Amino acid sequence: MTPSGDTAGAEAARVEAAVAAKLAPSAELLARLGRARSGLLEAVRAAAARRSSPLVRAVIAGSAARETFLADRLDIDLFLLFPPDLSDERLREEGLALGREVLSQPTTRYAEHPYLRGTFDGFAVDAVPGFAVSDPAHPRSPVDRTPFHQEYLAARETPALLGEIRLAKQFLRGLGVYGSEARTEGFSGYLLELLVLQFGSFRGLLRAARGWTVPVRLVPPEREPPGLPDDVALVLADPLDPHRNVATALSRRNLGTVIVSARAYLDHPGAAWFELRPSGPMPKAEALRHLARRGSHVTVVRLARPELVDDILYPQLRKAERAIVDDLRRAEFSVISSASAAEPGSLVIVVELAHPRRPGVRQRAGPPAGLDRAGDFLASWPTGRPDVLQGPYVTDDGRLAVEAQDEERGVEPYLRARLPKLSLGRNLSGTDRSGVAPLAEAEETSAVTEALRALLGKRLPWPDGVGAVPTAP
Repeated sequence: MTPSGDTAGAEAARVEAAVAAKLAPSAELLARLGRARSGLLEAVRAAAARRSSPLVRAVIAGSAARETFLADRLDIDLFLLFPPDLSDERLREEGLALGREVLSQPTTRYAEHPYLRGTFDGFAVDAVPGFAVSDPAHPRSPVDRTPFHQEYLAARETPALLGEIRLAKQFLRGLGVYGSEARTEGFSGYLLELLVLQFGSFRGLLRAARGWTVPVRLVPPEREPPGLPDDVALVLADPLDPHRNVATALSRRNLGTVIVSARAYLDHPGAAWFELRPSGPMPKAEALRHLARRGSHVTVVRLARPELVDDILYPQLRKAERAIVDDLRRAEFSVISSASAAEPGSLVIVVELAHPRRPGVRQRAGPPAGLDRAGDFLASWPTGRPDVLQGPYVTDDGRLAVEAQDEERGVEPYLRARLPKLSLGRNLSGTDRSGVAPLAEAEETSAVTEALRALLGKRLPWPDGVGAVPTAP
């Protein structure tokens, strides 16, 4: 039975107060973090002076600056900002050199451009080079807006709102949809803080979200950023750059998960919603048991993994997955679903089909009967041709057609022949495509078991016991 609104609201308030207290950083941690931030900026200024660096300023931004962090995901984002007329090559050279001067155990990482990951006074630090632009609507690099975001949010977030933001972050982490990385396709910290700011609280955001339908537009049509993709999930213009959609990384699936979960939480609040519920891999033996019950077939495609950063790799992997699925459907294989995963050295795509073989006959559609090229079609498919099983004939819609025999009916042989001809994305076009096998014969690796969980273990990421259908808003 669904609790009444008053009862559920009182329980939600009690739960959120208890969870917020646990998520709040201790006074000792905040003091240590404050000292580290000050010390880090001072160390950067001293190192820049020693090097005669063209550094304009150093800025600490992000959740560590605004104290909206979750304790187990605390790191410091240090932005090293240089003159806008500096070349990209010099920016990388100076930024990385300066970062190495102040960080312990620095390692080079890559996103849109190189940055450093290291430590300072016991805290993990990302030192990111950027340009000190004067207008966030005209950045030279993707990180140039971040200092402006820091100023915008810091001026508007009250101490009470900080706790609401932490609640929202932890709730989305429990659902597995927090993080704007290409692998996650979830809510960025900046997007989530803007949403909590707009709706006043964590619960205010959920009350709004429970009535959303995908796609969600939170700006008037005349103020929407230009060039939105057809599959956009949520539209919220950056308050500092109206031409940018803050929710670009968010997928429709993850937004839909939040919408239905908002309804369920408001009806059935509980502390378990804020706990992490990682889904483990699905062993091959378990997947085969599922397939026996489902009466379906899974084929496994393994590709060589190119040397790419995750934010480039995962979109290309999903593109390759779509290309394989689309080709199988065009070839009249009955695809049910698909999933993909990556591991060191290889990429894995798993496809579930209703049957491992397609029919031995395919209709080959020709032109309308009255067109000049109808003669060419009839010449290509004459009666008596060995692989013509029926036809030529005219279909109900007035087109010519034949029914021809398909030589390759099994999905694995078909894919082995087709993969070299498919466009799987710029960075996957030259990869080894020899690894195609039915699941029963495929090697059981971490990427295979991860992809199998995504393929055959679909369920709402809710706490155990929350099975009631949420009420209407």
